[in-house]
Amino acid sequence: MGVWAASLSLDGVHVVPHLQSPEMQYRKKPDFSLGARVEVYLRNTSTEVVVIPASADIRLRGRTPEELLQTDEWAWHDLPSAWGGEPLRLPPGAMTVWSWNGKRAEWGTNTQTELAVGLPGMGEADRMQVRIDSPDVWLSAVTFLGTGTHAQPDSLLFHVANRTSGPLRLEACRLWLPEKNDTWRALKAQPWLSNRLDRFPTGGFIPANQRGGARVDTGRLPLTYAALEVRLSDAGGKPVTVWTHQRIKREVFDISGGWVASKLGSSNTLHAEPYLQTLSRMHINAGMHEHVPGYSDSPLFEKYPLKYMNRLQPVARYDSDSMLPRIHAVEFLGEPQYGGGKPVSPQDCWKAFAPYAPTRLPTSVTLSEERVWRFYAGVSDYPHYDAYRVTAPSPDAWGQYDRWGGQRIRWGAPLETICEMSRSLRELSRPRPVAYWSQGAHHGWRGYGGRKRGSPTPDEVRLQAYHALASRITSLYWFNLSLRSLVAFPDLIEPMTRVGREIRMLENYCLEGDATSHERVLRDGKLDWDLDVVAGPRGALLFALDLAYTPDPEEHVFKFGPPREATFLFPLPAYLRAPAEIFRVDADGITQVQHQVSGGFVEIRDRVSRAAIYVVAAKTGERARIETLRQVLIARENALGFDPAGTPADLAVLQEMARTAEK
Repeated sequence: MGVWAASLSLDGVHVVPHLQSPEMQYRKKPDFSLGARVEVYLRNTSTEVVVIPASADIRLRGRTPEELLQTDEWAWHDLPSAWGGEPLRLPPGAMTVWSWNGKRAEWGTNTQTELAVGLPGMGEADRMQVRIDSPDVWLSAVTFLGTGTHAQPDSLLFHVANRTSGPLRLEACRLWLPEKNDTWRALKAQPWLSNRLDRFPTGGFIPANQRGGARVDTGRLPLTYAALEVRLSDAGGKPVTVWTHQRIKREVFDISGGWVASKLGSSNTLHAEPYLQTLSRMHINAGMHEHVPGYSDSPLFEKYPLKYMNRLQPVARYDSDSMLPRIHAVEFLGEPQYGGGKPVSPQDCWKAFAPYAPTRLPTSVTLSEERVWRFYAGVSDYPHYDAYRVTAPSPDAWGQYDRWGGQRIRWGAPLETICEMSRSLRELSRPRPVAYWSQGAHHGWRGYGGRKRGSPTPDEVRLQAYHALASRITSLYWFNLSLRSLVAFPDLIEPMTRVGREIRMLENYCLEGDATSHERVLRDGKLDWDLDVVAGPRGALLFALDLAYTPDPEEHVFKFGPPREATFLFPLPAYLRAPAEIFRVDADGITQVQHQVSGGFVEIRDRVSRAAIYVVAAKTGERARIETLRQVLIARENALGFDPAGTPADLAVLQEMARTAEK
């Protein structure tokens, strides 16, 4: 039978305060009453098994989770009553993690709740006080990394944000893992890791209002849910512990082409080698598709692999050792905030993903409206969002942005709202990584508000992608590189290829990094540049994104001026105060720039426009490594022998295929 709740100890709380951008404009006034996402870490301190059935009487502030959902105080939860079925069995010393997402301020920061766990006939309920405080120390990014072709990661890299008034020393960390995937809700402590931590800064001291962390050699890890416990100490030796609970998945920067599988006469576009060559040349390695006979089971997949991203059913087909390296994520809910006219509730989204919890398949959900997507925070392993800034449907009210001195437009929205939304999703999901659907070529959009072009211009494509990349995403999905869309806007193939090449050149920085700084720079009272830093132990990416663009009154597109002289000042984390190399990088090569490092900042003088990306490398050799990789990427592009962006005859092949598909 086991023992009951009196043996449970509250060992930790992870609080993620809700946030909402004040810059986004909507027809309906947003509700700025902000709640919080909470994880509680409960450990069995007894010497016997603790059994918690789904029928357990669990209450917070005297009410059950279901009552809190019904009164619209919570968005979703995963307490035992949500699971039903078999009871949760906690062996001695094991831990379980329960989560809820409070919708508004009464469940936000600077509040508390009593968590009562009991069962009729089993004595007094166990009562624990849970403080929902805004944290001053937290894990800002936790990423599992791997080597070779293994789907299982063999290391993790975590970043800690220290917002206390003094330094913290990083002491050790440990994982809590289940015995097997089927028992993933019961986690057992693994050995503390201290000697295997490659700390940054060296020595592990994270100054006040700074960030640091460690790279940890873990050995091969199972693809399941885990808790990570990180132990620090303050200047007086007082211990400080931070937590996260998330799925272990090897993080790889995937670039998706969207809905790549479509009808092509009597076959499928994924049977057409010229189309696959085009996607491969654009550095695309994933798509919204499942098993496609004639492609997935043929040499075409081996030559032009596109990872799966869909419902992935039956699970047995995809949750296998051979298939896992081909998986990006489970994604089938579309845009649940709209749900085809009736929103799908966050709890229903959680229920839809729950069957995947015992599997090795990560889940992903598409979010669309920053005004309310905080309610969906935490329901999936790898959330992403879509929000396009020109001539496309969008939930925000484009005509309400007063961005250009009183000039209002309906055909587009400020491009920099992409970074607003990227930061919002990232912080609501922390420390899990996030991804972004970026606007590409799509044949289905029609110009409106006076705009004739139905897709973005090359400049608009580039800036939308880079506003997300500068905010630290770890995958990018183009919408939508179907065959029909590519031939409708062939002038976007090369710009997207360049973005793909640059991502491949810099992906290690994106995967290992943390977003450490964002600043908006004005000139003469007008928007000039967005300056962003994504930093990690390897070094930092510095992004300067041009805000001095204007809506063209004739073409109704966003226009950028010629390169201009600029001086950028980027703050560097404490562990990068003495960089070895600093240079600008793009698809065309590496460029030396004037720079000066002083007082924790790097000053760069350059002549640029649109998007400028700089690398601050911790060690020498990065400039040569990245340039060598660039040459390899170009050689791979050329080796495909098919270039529809540069060869009219190759484009004509795609155009003829598209005509065949329409018949």
